[in-house]
Amino acid sequence: MDVSVTERPTQHVRSADGTPIAYHRFGTGRPVVFVGGALATAAAAAPLAAAFARAGLQGVTYDRRGRGASGDTAPYAPEREAEDLHAVIDAVGGDAVVLGHSAGAVLALFAAAGGVPVTHLFLSEPPLRFGRAEPAADLATRLQALVDQGHDEQAVRLFLGEAVGLPEQAVEALRASPAFAEMLPLARTTAYDHRLVASLSTPTAAMLAVGVPTTILRGDPTMPLLVTAAERLAAAMPGAELVVVPESRDHGVDPAGTVREVQARIG
Repeated sequence: MDVSVTERPTQHVRSADGTPIAYHRFGTGRPVVFVGGALATAAAAAPLAAAFARAGLQGVTYDRRGRGASGDTAPYAPEREAEDLHAVIDAVGGDAVVLGHSAGAVLALFAAAGGVPVTHLFLSEPPLRFGRAEPAADLATRLQALVDQGHDEQAVRLFLGEAVGLPEQAVEALRASPAFAEMLPLARTTAYDHRLVASLSTPTAAMLAVGVPTTILRGDPTMPLLVTAAERLAAAMPGAELVVVPESRDHGVDPAGTVREVQARIG
C-alpha cells in the first residue's frame, strides 16, 4: 500500500494555560507523538515522522513551547509542558504512543507519571544524572540572565558546555557550523530545558513506577553520560526494557531503526 508521507498543514491546539501549541501530522494510522529535545523544533523530526507514516502509523511532531510556531507563556514550569503534550494527544485521538528524545524523554516520562494518556512510552537517551556530577546549581539563573540581556549565542554555548557536557572544542566546532545559527532563535528555551532536566534528574517515585509499558532506547556509540543514564533508569524501573539501536549514533535518532523497535513493541 502506498502510504502518503506528506506533512499535513500545521495545526494548533490550546494548552491548559492558553498557550498555542503547533503540531504536525504525517500519515493516518495510530498516532506516535514525538517529543523533541533541547534546541530543536518539530521540523527536525520530520524524517522520523515520515518513517512512521510509511510503516502504517501516524507520525506526530510538535513545537514545544517557545519554539517554532508555538507560543510561550511565563512563567515556565515542567507541568505546563506536560499539559502541552496532553493537549496534542487529545487533538490527535485522545491517547497515543509517545517517543521522547533527550530532554524530551524526561518530559515524556514526567507527563506519563502525571496521568497524560500514553499507551506505550519510549525514552530515547534521557540525560538523567541521578544526583551524580550535576551541573552547577546556579546554571538556570545564569542562562536566564544571558537570554534576558539578549546574549543568545552565549546562552547556547553555556548550555552546550555546562548542561549538555560538551567539551569546549566540540562547542566551538558546533559554533562554526550552520546548525548553530538555527539554535540561536531557541536560546530562551535553554533555561527551560535545563530547569526541566535538573528538577527531574533523579526521577520521582511516580516516574519510576509509571504504569505504562516502557522501553528505554540508546544509540551506539553515544555519550558515556547517556549510556550510564539508560542503564540506571532501566535498573530503577521494574519492567522497563533497555534496547540499543545501533543505527542511532552520537545522540541522534535513526528513523528506520527507531521505527523498527517501536513497531515491534506496540503490536
